[in-house]
Amino acid sequence: MCSSERISIAIAIACLCILCGAVNGAIAAVPELGSARVVFQTNYGDIEFGFYPSVAPKTVEHIFKLVRLGCYNTNHFFRVDKGFVAQVADVAGGRTAPMNEVQKVEAEKTIVGEFSDVKHVRGILSMGRYSDPDSAQSSFSILLGDAPHLDHEYAIFGKVTKGDETLRKLEQVPTRKEGIFVMPTERITIFSTYYYDTEMETCEEHRSILKRRLAASAVEIEKQKSGYHRNVFAGQKAY
Repeated sequence: MCSSERISIAIAIACLCILCGAVNGAIAAVPELGSARVVFQTNYGDIEFGFYPSVAPKTVEHIFKLVRLGCYNTNHFFRVDKGFVAQVADVAGGRTAPMNEVQKVEAEKTIVGEFSDVKHVRGILSMGRYSDPDSAQSSFSILLGDAPHLDHEYAIFGKVTKGDETLRKLEQVPTRKEGIFVMPTERITIFSTYYYDTEMETCEEHRSILKRRLAASAVEIEKQKSGYHRNVFAGQKAY
């Protein structure tokens, strides 16, 4: 074998290695969803999402616990910026129903910033926070478009699995500008939430029963809070 042939083979091998590395990197950048699913029932339709436990385990554990405690029931999307984000309010200030002590304790916790190489693209769930990287609590955004400037700055913990048609409806809601936020002129309410496991609850009938039970629970919450929600909503703070 002449030297030119050896050089050509070496170049070919190097190119193949680079290509394999790029493919592996692309695969690694798309994490696997866990089996848990959460559904937000809003006045514009349902939004279902899953979690990335391998990417942001502490964030996933925290958000999923808030869901299981019913903390997002009667909360709302305080921000809808078409092509950018639809952001859920912190439950401590965004709910219309009062919280019990267990809910308050979990809602007041802050989570360490779990930043990753996952990209901010449409459908991704990303934690909201203040300037402190470890100040995230319960507010998070659903990406309505690609936002590479958020990469490595905000913790991604999941993605939407069903409900893109609902997100498109949200993008058509009239909005107003308030500081840096684009906010809907009407309240986009998360009436109730439920969750299931794709590996255990594959029967649509069981899921439907669970959904009805959670809807009934939301009605009870509305009864309990009486006229309290009107006073709370009037004094809400945007995060």
